[in-house]
Amino acid sequence: MSAHTAQTELKLIGKLILEGEMRCETGLHVGAGKGSLEIGGSDNPVVKDAYGRPYVPGSSLRGKIRSLLEQTSGLAVPSELVYLSRRKGQEVRIHQSDRPDDEICLLFGRNPGRMERVQGETLETSQATPARLAVYDAPLEAESITAQMRENLDDELTEVKSENAIDRITGQANPRTLERVPAGARFKTRFVMDVLCDEDAPLFLRVLEGLRLLEDDALGGGGSRGSGRVSFSGLRLAWRGKSYYASGAAEKEIGAGATLGAIQQAVNEAAFAFIHEE
Repeated sequence: MSAHTAQTELKLIGKLILEGEMRCETGLHVGAGKGSLEIGGSDNPVVKDAYGRPYVPGSSLRGKIRSLLEQTSGLAVPSELVYLSRRKGQEVRIHQSDRPDDEICLLFGRNPGRMERVQGETLETSQATPARLAVYDAPLEAESITAQMRENLDDELTEVKSENAIDRITGQANPRTLERVPAGARFKTRFVMDVLCDEDAPLFLRVLEGLRLLEDDALGGGGSRGSGRVSFSGLRLAWRGKSYYASGAAEKEIGAGATLGAIQQAVNEAAFAFIHEE
C-alpha cells in the first residue's frame, strides 16, 4: 500500500505522460456488441470509430489494467469486491475500499456512497478520491495494415475468425464468427497520470506493472482461445510540471523509444527526483 493518509493534501504538482505503440501479436477482438450486427457480417463485430476504423476504447484498456492489478494485489476476492451491477447474467464486481492508502482506488478513483459487498458488510464511505490515471482511446495506425495483409483479410481492415462450440451430449457444432483486428496491427496509446502530491509518484510504477502484466495476458474477448495478445514498444515518458502549463517551460523526457522494462529502469534510476527540479 502507499504512504497516503486521510490528511494527505492534494494539489497538482505535474503530469506523467506515457505514449507509444501497442502491437497486436495475435488477432484482437474488442467487441461493439451485437446491436451493430449487419446482414452478412460477423456475429461479434469489433468496435469502430465514425470512419469505420477499429480502435481500442480507453475504458477497455483501463479496465483490463485495473483488473490485473487487483488480481496481483490479492484484491479480487469476495471481501474486497463490491457490486456495480447485480443484473442476473450481467453482474459487475470490482474492488473498492475506504482505505486512504489503497493504491487501486487512488489510481482509478472512487466515489462516496453506499455499495454492497460481494461478501461481508455493506461498504459506506464519505471519502471521494480523484482518479490519477487517464487512459485515452487508442486509434489504429492505418499503415500498419499492409497491402499484403489486406489481400488476405475478410474486410478492408479486419479478419473474421470462425469458431465452433460443441455440445457435450449430442456432439453438435454451434458455429460462430468473431471479427478481429489482425496480428501485426498497431495502435497509438496515451496514458496520463496526475501527480497531486509527493506520495502519488510511486503509483506510476503500478501503471507500468499493469502494462507488463497485460503483455502476458490478453486484451478484449477470446483471450483463452488465442486472441488479444499485445505488446508495447516505442514508448516515450515525459514529465510536465506546473510551469509547463503556467509559463511554457519545457517538459522533461524520462525515457524514449523504449520497451516497458526500459521505462521502468529509467523511472527507478530517476527516483522521481524530477518532480521537484523546477
